[in-house]
Amino acid sequence: MSFDPATLTYTADGLIPCIAQEEGTGEVLMMAWMNAEAVARTLETGRVTYWSRSRQSFWVKGESSGHVQKLVELRVDCDRDCLLAVVRQTGPACHTNRRSCFYMAVQEGDEVEIMSPLV
Repeated sequence: MSFDPATLTYTADGLIPCIAQEEGTGEVLMMAWMNAEAVARTLETGRVTYWSRSRQSFWVKGESSGHVQKLVELRVDCDRDCLLAVVRQTGPACHTNRRSCFYMAVQEGDEVEIMSPLV
């Protein structure tokens, strides 16, 4: 059965959230948006491609930073309204130079930084 990105459930803006997860560790790296074309480009190239809502354009992860996400597997959730990109991440995933965008935690009512930038 071949996969068709049009069968996914997108927001009214034509977007679907995509969570990036490191293949070897299961670490959640980031969340970004895709549209049907970004999904298709990701599957065609093996390089994870997102849709930038602020720039209204495609961005291939690592295109300018060198912090590439190579697609290992693309998974679709049970409601077909969220994607999980299992990736091999080169360098930090976050634009703050951290391994993950999820570097802040709420602990006992306080916001605490739990991950420092990579050196």
